[in-house]
Amino acid sequence: MRSNNTDQHKHSIATFAALKTAIANDEEQLVKELLADEPMQELEKSYLLDLAHLNNNRTIIKLLEDIPENS
Repeated sequence: MRSNNTDQHKHSIATFAALKTAIANDEEQLVKELLADEPMQELEKSYLLDLAHLNNNRTIIKLLEDIPENS
């Protein structure tokens, strides 16, 4: 039997991987859906912002900047 934490962790990893791919492919709508205004760790947010800056997609950068960080 899996714990709820294990399932959440796997979902989190899958979501992060999907976000990286969507950002790299300039898929603005998918990025917006995956973010869903959920708080994010500072390190994860910083990494995704760096990735978005490589493509210079201002819409995706703004979406990421607006995501709250976990405290």
